Amino acid sequence: MGGRIVARSCARLCFNLIFMSLNKPHSTFNNPTQFIQGWYWALPSRELKVGRVRAVTLLGRNLAIYRGVSGQVVAVDAYCPHMGAHLAEGKVDGDGIRCFFHNWKYDANGICVDIPSLEKPLPVSIKTWHTAEQYGLIWVWVGEEKPYLLPFVPELEQADCDYILGTRFIKNCHPNVLLINGIDAHHFNTVHNLPLEIVFDSKELNPNAIAFSNTTKGGDDSWLIRLIRPLYQNEVTYSMCYWYGSTGTVTLGPDFLHFYIVFALRTIEGGKTEGQTVLITPKRDGCLGWGINRGLLWLTQQVGNYFAKGDTQVFQTIQFDLKTPTKADRSILEFIQHFNRQKALTWKTWESVENVENSDRNYPPTSLVL
Repeated sequence: MGGRIVARSCARLCFNLIFMSLNKPHSTFNNPTQFIQGWYWALPSRELKVGRVRAVTLLGRNLAIYRGVSGQVVAVDAYCPHMGAHLAEGKVDGDGIRCFFHNWKYDANGICVDIPSLEKPLPVSIKTWHTAEQYGLIWVWVGEEKPYLLPFVPELEQADCDYILGTRFIKNCHPNVLLINGIDAHHFNTVHNLPLEIVFDSKELNPNAIAFSNTTKGGDDSWLIRLIRPLYQNEVTYSMCYWYGSTGTVTLGPDFLHFYIVFALRTIEGGKTEGQTVLITPKRDGCLGWGINRGLLWLTQQVGNYFAKGDTQVFQTIQFDLKTPTKADRSILEFIQHFNRQKALTWKTWESVENVENSDRNYPPTSLVL
């Protein structure tokens, strides 16, 4: 008996220490003026044809993103250094872009290579940003450091995949708040009526990615869980992997068939979220495999819609403020800690946040409710 009391007291102390370590005046988590250096989705690949340019506002910064004749996607700061014309008003020329106003041309590295009114171009350039394409989306690396890994589904790291774009949406809350919903263990019971206690185990894959996986079978008093139990050799498969605190991948389903969903999110004006879902399944050979995958991708979308539908109203009105964390919120606190250890940049300028300790918002001291 005494041992259990001591263990319980130690657990309470550990949780309180975690929470108090987050209780500081500055934060990147749920902060509309800061975000983490990393890869962010810009637009669907299918919306940028060869020879076309698009104006994109990403994390407060205006960009011109174009696809050159080689198929290469280039992202540059939007405004021409001559007179400030928006380069998305211009035209693609080879793998470079010409400003509409005076036809100055910049190559794929942002260097001015032609000014029609001069014999030689001036030594000027525009800022370029690394780009990549994955899962049907164009991603932009936001930060001055060398790009790290693109977000991916851990189970599918080495697999060739089929995918379709799902729902594009806007939510009235910060992307961080939307993402932690996936590891809010208790809400699966209260909102989705899941007859199963979810307990997560976390694993940091690298400094910019953390995964949470369900570790319990449970649900012995539910006829539904007893019915599907033969489909699972061990625990019920459900895992979330977070990349740069802005992209989440979901893996769920019985042992013989997993469903995969990517939630690519970014902050927009007012601290709201713009997101794009991607539905993924491993490639299967032949016409039959193609047909099976079309059906599986449709089914994956229905699974995603089911879980999204139950939470929609919450994210239109929530004013997130975690004042009284409970034991069930352990994973949320772990995510916040992981998130706040990453390099933070400033909205619109994309400059590094200097001399600011990344920690949670300035919540008043509180105790964990066990």
